[in-house]
Amino acid sequence: MDTVQLSRRYRSVRDRSVSLTRSLTVEDMAVQPMPDASPTKWHLAHTSWFFETVVLEDVDPTFNFLFNSYYEALGPRVERARRGLSTRPSFDDVMAYRASVDRKIAKALAESSLTADQLAKLELGLHHEQQHQELILTDLKYALGTQPLRPAYRSDLRLASGPLAQPAWREFAGGTVEIGAPTDGFAFDNERPRHAELVAPFALATRPLANAEVLEFIAAGGYRDATWWLSDGWHVVQTEGWRAPLYWDVDATGLVATTHYTLAGVVPIEPAQTACHLSYYEADAIARWRGARLPTEAEWEIAAAVLDPDDGNYADDDRLHPGIAIPGLGQMFGDVWEWTCSAYTAYRGFRPLPGALAEYNGKFMSGQHVLRGGSCFSPRGHVRASYRNFFPPGARWQMSGARLAMDR
Repeated sequence: MDTVQLSRRYRSVRDRSVSLTRSLTVEDMAVQPMPDASPTKWHLAHTSWFFETVVLEDVDPTFNFLFNSYYEALGPRVERARRGLSTRPSFDDVMAYRASVDRKIAKALAESSLTADQLAKLELGLHHEQQHQELILTDLKYALGTQPLRPAYRSDLRLASGPLAQPAWREFAGGTVEIGAPTDGFAFDNERPRHAELVAPFALATRPLANAEVLEFIAAGGYRDATWWLSDGWHVVQTEGWRAPLYWDVDATGLVATTHYTLAGVVPIEPAQTACHLSYYEADAIARWRGARLPTEAEWEIAAAVLDPDDGNYADDDRLHPGIAIPGLGQMFGDVWEWTCSAYTAYRGFRPLPGALAEYNGKFMSGQHVLRGGSCFSPRGHVRASYRNFFPPGARWQMSGARLAMDR
């Protein structure tokens, strides 16, 4: 990509982040409702910090302390759980900071003064900002959806409705297959190297879990029956009082759910919509209850490899909620990140990026599971078949769902 194209792409990605804030108040962007969900204002500043500090190697001591996320090699930082306690810098100051960083990047690109290494870091920075665009939406949804008023993020969002497609199965022969990103083109370090894996014959559900299946699990007392749960999952259900997915409203019996919070506000649960905000524990329990399991990431990638990653319901489609669960393996990209049963570990031959960027993905390879496919909060063009997202098994504020698998 030449510098003119890169400049345009940089501007487009940066502008999109700001566009996500247009319906928000300053107060909306400052709140941090839980340790894992950062304020919108922090996301806007952190992504700017990445370009300034990592790409341009221009370190501002104050902003480095405030907006460094987890890079030990780049110095001390504000504790993650305390990001929402800083009233300064103000939102206006953060926007001025973004503008100053943008001017520096534009000047460097116009003068062709960035080295090949810096250009590679700039490309990474754009994908990094797209990750934070999704986090802005997930974290904001948690901030708004857990407030007493549960206000809508936007009143003009139109959610999908329609008939429920019956579940079906697509069989795959398995064998020795290759997964992972090829050597050319952009990919995160945890997607490489491309390598061979032996996969037994399997079947994959032709659509992800729909709300209808979750409603059935609730009505059958699934959240009350330890039979279906992993031990750690059952402990979380008991200690945190889970009775349904995050944002769902359950009646006094604990067996009927009728409404849930979306970025369009509180709406009736549409049975045919793709189920979202499931933790790994919930996805695994529902799979067991239905006599199935979650797929491995290799199985998932085999099925997705022949599909077009841009063909899906992404944030660009401006629904900001999963669509109707339809058959045909057509929803493997977009709608919801799909949990796999694969632990998030390194591929054999994995090599982290040099310097501070070695901390980007590799140091989180413990206690997490892999998700695949992107979501309705992901920007189109950001996701590919080899993309490996990862979260702890109890996380459910992300736009996560599941697709079932079976042995053959």
